[in-house]
Amino acid sequence: MTMKQWLLSSTVALTCLVSTAAVAGVTENYSPVTAARLENPEPGNWLMTRGTYKGWSYSSLDQINTSNVKSLVPVWSFSTGVDSGHEAPPIVNNGVMFISTPYSQVIALDAATGDLLWRFKPKLPEGFSALHNTNRGVALYGDKVYHAGLDAVLVALDAKTGKVAWQATVEDWKTGYYMTMAPLVVKGKILVGVAGGEFGVRGFVQAFDAESGKPVWKTYTVPAPGEPGNDTWEKPDTWKTGGASTWMTGTYDAESNTVYWGTGNASPWFGDQRPGDNLYTSSTVALDGDTGKIKSYFQYHQNESWDWDEMGAPLLVDFQKDGATTKGLLKVARNGYVYWLKRNPDGGISYINARAYVPQNVFKSIDPKTGRPEVDMAHKPGTGKAAQFCPGLWGGKDWPYEAYSPKTGMVYIPSNENHCNNLEGKVEERVPGQWWTGVAIPDLHFSVDTKASFYGELQAYDVDSGKRVWRNLYPASMMWGSILATGGGLLFTGGTNDRVFRAYDAKTGEQLWHFKTNSGIMAPPSTYEVNGVQYVAVQSGWGVDAAFQQGLMSELVGWQKDVPQGGVVWVFAVSK
Repeated sequence: MTMKQWLLSSTVALTCLVSTAAVAGVTENYSPVTAARLENPEPGNWLMTRGTYKGWSYSSLDQINTSNVKSLVPVWSFSTGVDSGHEAPPIVNNGVMFISTPYSQVIALDAATGDLLWRFKPKLPEGFSALHNTNRGVALYGDKVYHAGLDAVLVALDAKTGKVAWQATVEDWKTGYYMTMAPLVVKGKILVGVAGGEFGVRGFVQAFDAESGKPVWKTYTVPAPGEPGNDTWEKPDTWKTGGASTWMTGTYDAESNTVYWGTGNASPWFGDQRPGDNLYTSSTVALDGDTGKIKSYFQYHQNESWDWDEMGAPLLVDFQKDGATTKGLLKVARNGYVYWLKRNPDGGISYINARAYVPQNVFKSIDPKTGRPEVDMAHKPGTGKAAQFCPGLWGGKDWPYEAYSPKTGMVYIPSNENHCNNLEGKVEERVPGQWWTGVAIPDLHFSVDTKASFYGELQAYDVDSGKRVWRNLYPASMMWGSILATGGGLLFTGGTNDRVFRAYDAKTGEQLWHFKTNSGIMAPPSTYEVNGVQYVAVQSGWGVDAAFQQGLMSELVGWQKDVPQGGVVWVFAVSK
C-alpha cells in the first residue's frame, strides 16, 4: 500500500498509573486481520492527524472527482449497534478499517466489504457518566491501535486481534476527568489530552511510551506557582481548578519538533471569580515534542467568560504575505474569528492578523500588533451580571473540523451564526466530578434571530487574501459536520439535521451529489483506496450537543425536535 492509499484521522490527565491488568471488557473476534503490522504511512511510522500532521483534512486521492461524483453509490454499510453522537472518522490501513464509537468501543472491519473482524467493547466503571459520551477516533502505530477511553484510560490494542496489549490510567474519572479525543503519535510517544472543563479540572497533555505504556512527560495547561503564567491567576488557588482542558487532538511540525495543542474554557465560566488573564485557557500552546515543555503560546481571549473553548489545533498552512511565503498557523476560532499566525523556527507563535467569519458583538477591536481583543464589557457576563453575547457558547464553529485544500488555496469552515446566549453567573461550591460552571444548564438562555434566513453555513476563504470566496447557507439547520477536501476537487460533509451527506465543488461551492443516511452526520468523512478502487466513508450518528441544540431550536423556531439516532458506517464508490 502506498502513501496515497492511507486515510488517517484527526484525532486526559494528573498522575499516571500504568496497569498490567487486563482492561475490564471483552474483545469479540470474527476473522483474522490479514496483516498484523500496520503499514507505515511515512518513515518513522507516525500516525498523521486529519490526513497529515498539518491538520488539513485533505486527501490527494482523485479517482472520485467533480466529473464522476454524481455516480457515487453506497457499496456497503455497517451498523455499530450504538446510539448517540458518532464523531470519529474511519481510519484505513492495509485494507482494514478501524472506527471508534460512543461509549468507548473500537471496531475493525474489512474496508472493501464491511465484514466485521473484531470489536473491543470495554466495560465502563459502575457509576461512571460523562458530559459527552462520544469519541473522535483512534491512532495507529506499529502493530497497535490506540484508544482514549471515556473513563480516562488509554488502551493499546493488538491491531490483528483487538486484544489489550496494555492500558494506562490517565486520571481519576471520579474527579471529573474523561477523554473523547483521538490520540496523537509523535516519535514513538502517544499523546493524549483530557476533557472536564465543566467540572473544574486542571487541563494537561500527557505522553506515553507507545510500546510499554509508561508515562514519558506531562504538561499542565494551567501553570502552578513558580511557573511562567501563574501570576495571571490573581486570586489564590483558582489555578487548581482553572480548566483549560485539552479535549481535541493537536497538530505537529516535525521540522521544529513542535506540537500545537488547543485549550478549552476557563473554569468556572465567569471571569470575575478568577481575575487575571488566566493562562493558558482558550489558547494554542506550542510544546516540545520530546519533553512537553511549553515553547510558546497564543491566547485568543483573556479571562475567558463565554465558554469559547479554543480546543481545536491550528492548521499548519503556508500563505503569502507581503509578496513572501510565511510559514503559518491558521486557526478558525470558536470566538468567531480566523487567525493568521506565524510559526517561528524555534516553535514560537507570532500574531499576524485576524478576521471575523461570523458576526460577533464581544470584541470592539483586536490589537494589530498583539492580537489581544478589546472586550465590550456590556457583553461579558459575570457573577450577578447578565449579559448577552453572540455567537453563543457553541461559537462560530464548535469542534467539527475545517479543511484546507492545497489545490484551491482555500480553507473550508463549517460555521453557525444568528445565535446568542444570555448568561448570569453565581458562586457555587465545587464538588469533584459534578457540574461546576457558575450557571445551571436550564439557565443557559440560548436565543436566535427568529427572522434570520439561515443558521448553518459552509464557507470558503482564500488563505492568502483572507477574503471569503463562496458560502452555502442552511435555512433550516445548524451545521455540525466536519469537512474532507480531496485531490478530486471535492468537499464531503454532512452536519445538517436532514441526515444528508453531500459533495461540493471545492472551487465554486456547487453541490454536486447528495445521499440521505439513517441519521445526522457529525463525524469527519474519510477517503481511501483498496485494490485500485477509491472509496468515501463516513459514520452517521446524531447526538450530544447537536441533538441538544436541535431541541432548543425546536422550541425557538419550530424545527422537528428529534433527529433519528443510531450509528451506521456508510461507504461509497463510483458505480461502473
